[in-house]
Amino acid sequence: MKTLLIIVPFLIALYVGRLIIPYIFLVCYKKRLFDPIDKRKSHLTLVPRLGGVAFAPVQSFLMTLGVVILYKFNFVDLGVNTAAVLPMFLLLICGLVMLFLVGIGDDLVGINYKWKFAVQLIVASLFPLSGLWINDFYGVFFIGQLPAYVGMPLTVLVVVLIINAVNLIDGLDGLCSGLVATGSLVLGVMFAIHGAWLHAMFAFITTGVLIPFFYFNVFGINKRRRRIFMGDTGSLTLGLSISFLAISFAMNNPLIKPFSEGAIVAAFATLIVPVMDVLRVIFVRYRAGKPLFMPDRSHIHHKLLGLGFSHRQAMMTIVGVAMFFAIFNSITVNHISNNIVLVCDLVLWLGFHFVLNRIENIRMSRQVEQLLAHEIKLSKTEKNELNLRKISVKELQLENIH
Repeated sequence: MKTLLIIVPFLIALYVGRLIIPYIFLVCYKKRLFDPIDKRKSHLTLVPRLGGVAFAPVQSFLMTLGVVILYKFNFVDLGVNTAAVLPMFLLLICGLVMLFLVGIGDDLVGINYKWKFAVQLIVASLFPLSGLWINDFYGVFFIGQLPAYVGMPLTVLVVVLIINAVNLIDGLDGLCSGLVATGSLVLGVMFAIHGAWLHAMFAFITTGVLIPFFYFNVFGINKRRRRIFMGDTGSLTLGLSISFLAISFAMNNPLIKPFSEGAIVAAFATLIVPVMDVLRVIFVRYRAGKPLFMPDRSHIHHKLLGLGFSHRQAMMTIVGVAMFFAIFNSITVNHISNNIVLVCDLVLWLGFHFVLNRIENIRMSRQVEQLLAHEIKLSKTEKNELNLRKISVKELQLENIH
């Protein structure tokens, strides 16, 4: 019976997303609401950018409806403390609404990043207010339990980092939705294994609403295969959703799930790719003296595209890497210490970038060699042309003499 708590909302979210997104697409075309084309964008045609409008309403509606039905009819004993858990979901929905409004405003008319950052701080502060915060490192960096005055500000910073990481990774068709859907699915399964059915329900609702968008974003909607983007409305709310799931699983709180030593490593494994990528980009921009929040083409998907990957190949590669880390960490934390798992993650991530840089250097060397060879050929041709001209000049001089 408890399995139906995640299967039924998942299927409903899947169906509702499949139903709503084409209508959003139609409205965008009628009202000419398209994503602008510039040198940073990978698309060269007009594409609607409000696909993410479907996410937060479906998540909030189905989650609220599911909780009301569960507690109204009480046909399943969830084994949770309602007074402790429900405030977390209520303030989560408040945060989703705030980011939803900011996202729509940014997609339609544009909003200064300072205002967006301020709203993100307010939304992130709702987590500790609801009783949800990182209170235990489980031995990571040899740190155990955290006091509230450390854990609560840390939680706010982590939430803001995740929201921006998810927002910035949205650069290829299917990439952001694929990464968040993968993370939600893995976390949903882990919540279900630990008996945290309400959190598992929200994770599977998020996965369900993302699957139809992923298809429409990658393969198109109608016979003409016209795509739709999620925009900031989608990426901001998805960032909050996945941060809520990750921190909920990482928190040492028996009212949510049984205690687990590898919780924090398993939880944030689903976010390694977007978070590590945004940290790397910030470091690169800092070293180059560029503004940290100025958009550019230095993300991992830009690197893969520069190596000759197609958009779909780059997207599938990154999602595959994220899925590998999520599965690898969720399995290995049960057998080895958290610190060793993190070292393995770091080595694998650096190794992945080392391989990419190596391929890029080889590719650039070959291009340089081809250019040099082309210049040598040109120089030989120019010499031959010059010699021919000299010969023709001498012949003309001889003719004039004669």
